Amino acid sequence: MPKIKTNRSAAKRFKVTQGGKVKHKRAYLRHLLSSKSRGRKRHLRAPALLNATDTRKIKALIPYK
Repeated sequence: MPKIKTNRSAAKRFKVTQGGKVKHKRAYLRHLLSSKSRGRKRHLRAPALLNATDTRKIKALIPYK
């Protein structure tokens, strides 16, 4: 059975935790930051976990992580 290629764009955006959950960076922190509150920007800095549906899709793209 040949190896499965890892999707490189997904590998750069997502990390799999020890427990098998998928971690990602939050969106909305690139521009137009002056209109967002300090607390909102601070919250967006923290990584987030994907929901179960998306986790299955991403894990198929990064099989060896």
